[in-house]
Amino acid sequence: MKWNWQHKDWPIFKYNEEILREYEIDFLKGTSVVFGAFQHIAENDKKNILVEIISEEALKTSEIEGEILDRGSVQSSIKRKFGLITGNNKIPQSEKGISEMMINLYETYNEKLSYNYLFNWHKKLALGRKDLNNIGLYRSHFDPMQVVSGPIHKPKVHYEAPPSVTVKGEMKNFINWFNLVSIEQPGNLRTLINAGIAHLYFVSIHPFEDGNGRIGRSLAEKMVSKIVGYPVLLSISNVIQKNKKRYYEILERHNTELEITQYLKYFAEVVLSAQEHTQKIIEFTIKKTKIYDKFKDRLNPRQHKVLKRMFQEGLEGFNGGLSAQNYISITKISRATVTRDLQEMLDLGLLYKTGELKHTRYFIEGLN
Repeated sequence: MKWNWQHKDWPIFKYNEEILREYEIDFLKGTSVVFGAFQHIAENDKKNILVEIISEEALKTSEIEGEILDRGSVQSSIKRKFGLITGNNKIPQSEKGISEMMINLYETYNEKLSYNYLFNWHKKLALGRKDLNNIGLYRSHFDPMQVVSGPIHKPKVHYEAPPSVTVKGEMKNFINWFNLVSIEQPGNLRTLINAGIAHLYFVSIHPFEDGNGRIGRSLAEKMVSKIVGYPVLLSISNVIQKNKKRYYEILERHNTELEITQYLKYFAEVVLSAQEHTQKIIEFTIKKTKIYDKFKDRLNPRQHKVLKRMFQEGLEGFNGGLSAQNYISITKISRATVTRDLQEMLDLGLLYKTGELKHTRYFIEGLN
């Protein structure tokens, strides 16, 4: 069996462009809608949306690789960068590193790709790591770079990347290709094609000891933003994480051949779902601002605190809704006071409830 990079035509990927055209048209339309909606919200809300989407991508791209990060630390690191909070609270290295990489992706979307650009990302990802030999450098070990699963005595090899000795040459070709196609115009309807290839091409080379998946997904987002001409707010990892088994199956199915139409269809669907998710976040933020403006002068400090905490949960909200116990945990007050506070919020029309007794849950009216 040959891997994709062992074929004589590598890295010339083949695909049916006509099949992908409708996805490209839908993406172009959606981009205009999202960009227009984003321009019509307050500056502070724009920053909050950036924090939400960038932190979500940081968390989910790490979660795909089996690394669970602390949401609060990631958001604090990003908020500090955008001037939304001050202070020098210590942020764990893993959370700080991925946050800095995601912010760099957003701020330098239009810069050309280079060895040093990628090395800088890898250094951020590997912040605090002691188990890697080559941090901020391509891999150099002689052993095959393999993706494996199963027991040590009988591993299953899902993929074997090009040998380390060829990586620098492979990456030179990749970077030249990336910089060439990223100047494409969106109207040429190749944005998703180029972004999808960027991800598959990069992870096929697998140039680093670790972090290739996270960097590969970020390169896809960089490609989209560079072609469109502004930082496109996407969290493709949020979509991938919901069914990461399919993601890995698709990659494995296309690591032995250069015909990648089905992979590109999958990738286009991921990006369109991520775009729809961004639109929902923007709509959520607009609704949230209207609700807060309507009720801010009618709530006591405890109710303000709980409302803010509910908003922080984002689109998903509290799992199953806010409970009285949640309220107690947030405010540290008695159950009798909680009952009065919640009833007042119901009477105001701020909340509605479902269920009875211990199954009672509260939701923000008009938010979903």
